[in-house]
Amino acid sequence: MQTMMAEQTGTLAKFFPMMNQTGFPPFGMTETTPAVSYRVLIVEGSASLARLLATGLASESVSADVTHDMAEATSLLEIKPYHLLILDLDLADMDGAAVLQNLRSRRPDLRVLSLSVRGGVEDRVLALDQGADDYLLKPFSLLELMARVRVLRRRAGSTSQMVAQRTSKVTLCADQCRVERDGRSIDLTPREFALLEYMMQNPGKTLTRSMLSQEVWNMPAEANTNIVDVYIKYLRDKLDEGHDEKLIRTVRGMGYLFQANA
Repeated sequence: MQTMMAEQTGTLAKFFPMMNQTGFPPFGMTETTPAVSYRVLIVEGSASLARLLATGLASESVSADVTHDMAEATSLLEIKPYHLLILDLDLADMDGAAVLQNLRSRRPDLRVLSLSVRGGVEDRVLALDQGADDYLLKPFSLLELMARVRVLRRRAGSTSQMVAQRTSKVTLCADQCRVERDGRSIDLTPREFALLEYMMQNPGKTLTRSMLSQEVWNMPAEANTNIVDVYIKYLRDKLDEGHDEKLIRTVRGMGYLFQANA
């Protein structure tokens, strides 16, 4: 396993030139850095493998959270709008089939890519029947996993569940990168689009600057920056042009709130 990871880290550096000498892509805040709009939760028993997966996903503008515990994963799935779950079916004290069945009943929109060392036909069939969208046998090529993630991402984009976000005033179409307010088309940069998308996925919730910087810019929680305030102003200028009703409200001392029914 260690040899495989070392080889795949080298492969990452070859295929993902953004990677720095630490083996992780640098955090960026410029508009030229692709905005994060697809969110993945990795539930993997191996910390080193989970870090490798997160690094590869970040290179394709995918925001990845990592946990090694199914209980914590369940809590994260309740509070964050993930598009994809990468699930290690070999976690200790976990009934993979039961977890998949429960996820499918509670989150039918969530795509699940399952990982396992068990390669029997019965194991694969059971996981797929219980709710997994794909099954990948360990050890695997990182490039193959990335390709499978792209397939699941395209499959999700072809459904109506995650294509559009709508309120009484605003329509956001993720597949076309299009935003309208009261029928008027609004041109947004990729970063502005990702910021608005995340806020519309959490209507009526106070979102702190730290939350926004992590989710939209994939920056560490402790980063001290005013980039969120700058882009909130950009969004307001574009969304509220010609309107008396303001869609984004400042929550003093905390952050910002998107008013879905403004």
